[in-house]
Amino acid sequence: MRRGPVAAAGGAVVAGAVALTVALWPGGDGSGGSGAADPPRPPSDKESAASRAPSPSKSYPLSKAPATIPAVREHTAARGPGWRPAEGKGRVYVRDEDLADEGRLIAGELKLRYAGEGRARAGDVELALTSGADAGPESYTLSVRARTVRITAPDEAGVFYGTRTLKQEVAAGRTAPEGVVRDRPAKPQRGFMLDMARKHFDVAWIEDRIRDLGDLKFNQLGLHFSDDQAFRIESDSHPEIVSADHLTKAQVRGILKLAASRHITVVPEIDSPGHLGAVIRAHPSLQLRDARGAVARGAVDISEPKAARIVDDLLKEYAELFPGRYWHLGADEYSALTVENPEASFPQLAAAARERYGPNGRVQDLATGWLNDRADTVRPYEKKLKAWNDGFFRGGRAEAADDLEVAYWTGKEIGAREPVEYLKAGRDLVNYNDEYLYYVLGEPNEFRYPTGQRIYESWTPRVIRGTRPVSAEYDDQILGGSFAVWCDLARSQTQEQVARGIRMPLRATVQKLWDPRTPTISWSEFVKLADTVR
Repeated sequence: MRRGPVAAAGGAVVAGAVALTVALWPGGDGSGGSGAADPPRPPSDKESAASRAPSPSKSYPLSKAPATIPAVREHTAARGPGWRPAEGKGRVYVRDEDLADEGRLIAGELKLRYAGEGRARAGDVELALTSGADAGPESYTLSVRARTVRITAPDEAGVFYGTRTLKQEVAAGRTAPEGVVRDRPAKPQRGFMLDMARKHFDVAWIEDRIRDLGDLKFNQLGLHFSDDQAFRIESDSHPEIVSADHLTKAQVRGILKLAASRHITVVPEIDSPGHLGAVIRAHPSLQLRDARGAVARGAVDISEPKAARIVDDLLKEYAELFPGRYWHLGADEYSALTVENPEASFPQLAAAARERYGPNGRVQDLATGWLNDRADTVRPYEKKLKAWNDGFFRGGRAEAADDLEVAYWTGKEIGAREPVEYLKAGRDLVNYNDEYLYYVLGEPNEFRYPTGQRIYESWTPRVIRGTRPVSAEYDDQILGGSFAVWCDLARSQTQEQVARGIRMPLRATVQKLWDPRTPTISWSEFVKLADTVR
């Protein structure tokens, strides 16, 4: 919830942040935060003894809120010189050994010395954990006073985000402004999803994206590593399905380690029962065929028990590899449900549905049962589960499990349901709006590469489908959003072109997920800022 201005004498709101006039801190000796005073002039003959008393400390203008991406939510202004890193002289101290990784990282980035546990002095940075989480575990406070920076938070993630703000504040020779930043995200899920199944991305590219995402305060990286084109991670349970270009488990563990150091959760996705072409190539008996024997591309026959056994083998294997608290089950675009009459087109599925759900059972019920069964497979690993919105169906005998989050990406599917229908049912939802947040290589099917400017100027987390926002009453059920790269025409762009193409859209997306206010600077100013704090 947006906080209002703090009432105080002389208070003023500047550029959307809270700014207060405060008493001057003492200075002149290096401990009070002011710079060197102007040299005294010789007294004239007409000056009295009183006028020859020591002159007051130098006065500084009231500080301005720092310019960062995403913007900080609150800044209490003060008078003072601010803080700059003194290469080789300043130190980074931590008050808790659990913050050693955050301390070493920011020390290396700012060319300071990591000094371990202790208290900061002038020129230093101090990181500390605080009790209580009233503002949320990702909140933090960053204070600049007496030539010292102190970053405190109730959780390590908050401290890390404070160091990201400090890193941007002093980028390009700038000065971290005097005063206090109190910051927190508007949305708890801030993600980037990568389709690494259709296009192979090397480890170095993925790790570069993780570093960038961390600096921008994203906290999720989705990896869609299985699809019709390829299966991209080494498998012990089913090595026969793995593509030639793939990541080893050792490489994945390295990616996970780097992501954890940036407080990013990696969210794996094995999409099923559609998008399983790579599995079907090794197990052709699982291929779904219609009444005429025609192949349903990428779809397994969910009336065949072996299909469930193989997918469950993979889910269990990778649930152990990926320790994060989220798992994406997919469930979109199952071919059997994209035809006018699924029961007539796929009689074997219709028969299986009636056997499981009674004489009124339909193919959509069988698909819902498949989704719930896969959720049951992953749930013992204590994961929060997601599925694409077109994997949820209305009016059937079976309903999707209540704990499944809706990953809402499109309203173009057959029987499309408005986002409000899910929200009214009490479901939590994450925004993947394909109108704004889908970067689809080659721009097939009327997709166009999204621009950061369009996201920055007209998208918010409540714009879930198309361009119209849902009512604000559902804001708490919208847990966040994710920008996604899909590689439908994989050769349309190189890795480097993808990185350049998503740079500004990612920045615009996280600005809207972190700060719910209308941006206070224009798009052109935002681009210049991005070039400054890169």
